[in-house]
Amino acid sequence: MHCTSARRATAVLVAVLSVTAAYAASSAAEDAAEAPAPLRVSDARGLAEALRGAGPGTVIELAPGTYERGLHAAEVRGAPGRPVVVRSADPNHPAVFERANVQFSDPAYLVLEHFVVRSAPSNGLNIDDGGSRETPAHHLVLRGLVIEGTGPDGNKDGIKLSGVDDLLVERCTVRSWGGGGGSGIDMVGCHRALFHDCRLQGRTGTASNGIQAKGGSSEIVVRRCRFVDAGDRAVQFGGSTGIPYFRPPDAKYENRRSVALGNVVIGASAAVAFVGTEESAFLYNTVVRPRRWVLRILQEQRADGYLRCRANTFAHNLVVWRDGDVRTHVNIGPDTHPETFTFAENLWCQVDGPAASTPRLPATETGGVYGKDPGLADLSDPGPPDEAYQAFGHTAEGEAEAWRKVARPMVAWAAGQVQRGAAAK
Repeated sequence: MHCTSARRATAVLVAVLSVTAAYAASSAAEDAAEAPAPLRVSDARGLAEALRGAGPGTVIELAPGTYERGLHAAEVRGAPGRPVVVRSADPNHPAVFERANVQFSDPAYLVLEHFVVRSAPSNGLNIDDGGSRETPAHHLVLRGLVIEGTGPDGNKDGIKLSGVDDLLVERCTVRSWGGGGGSGIDMVGCHRALFHDCRLQGRTGTASNGIQAKGGSSEIVVRRCRFVDAGDRAVQFGGSTGIPYFRPPDAKYENRRSVALGNVVIGASAAVAFVGTEESAFLYNTVVRPRRWVLRILQEQRADGYLRCRANTFAHNLVVWRDGDVRTHVNIGPDTHPETFTFAENLWCQVDGPAASTPRLPATETGGVYGKDPGLADLSDPGPPDEAYQAFGHTAEGEAEAWRKVARPMVAWAAGQVQRGAAAK
């Protein structure tokens, strides 16, 4: 191309780009002008009224203070790119629902941010499909919430999710949920859900779970969370669900294709329980001082035709305990297929007795490391291991690759909503 022609083409391109940029800026300004101002509410009654009139793009801001009345809102629905948002006006001074439950039935494209639910007498935050198992709640974001003191006794969950698809739970904290079989986060029939950078602090010695996904749940990802004394089972893939409550109704499994990776689990009777699940994995986690077992392989759903626990993976984890912490490394229940499990490249160490570090596993492990102290300076707040062992646990470089190749494709929509861009790559 001659120089004159090249300059002319460049000038045309610049002109086109300038017009395009001007149009985009004008459109953005028009959109901003058309967007309604946030609705400000200061009590639960005002919030309920605002939600009844909410639609795509509605933003409801909660004034600081205590909201002493519960909430049950049905069919709150935004649209793609225009969710309904309910958030504290000031995240540093969040609204607090005190001794009250918050429930949303059959929502879609809903964002809940930066408020507190404290001392709820039953489930703290409850989101469900309104009882219609064929039409789930969907496309929800829970961000920066604090749920604490639920129950305190009985089967009471911090967050209860029934029939929810395409969900992100990010940077939420759940503390001290019901100790009679409840869970910090309990899912029945949920799909494509990502739990990212959350904190679950349970009550020592209580019969409860940290995160549980059962009743036909699938493609659940738990990433970069921290569990401290999170009951009997910190992470449970599967469980025992009444047949009428499975979602979808024809699901013949409690759980399948779920992954926990990059987490820290401190205490709990077992770090992970595989219960009537298949093709699920516990990868690149750091497990410190489990109180009885490291993992459990169980079958609690005994109905004919339902999946028996099989073909799951435990790999690249760093497991550290002291003498007296662990009764046996793997607890195996009846009616399961432990020989189909994959164990690979885990580091196991009893730090005060390295010779007793080799676990008894139901299947041969490939690439396991036994009795090598990884050099965790603080077992109550474990960071990276010594340089020689950095292929194991939650700080390993392989964790990010496992996220990209294995976990993220399961939860593509939720991953796209993660605000910490670097963590979602």
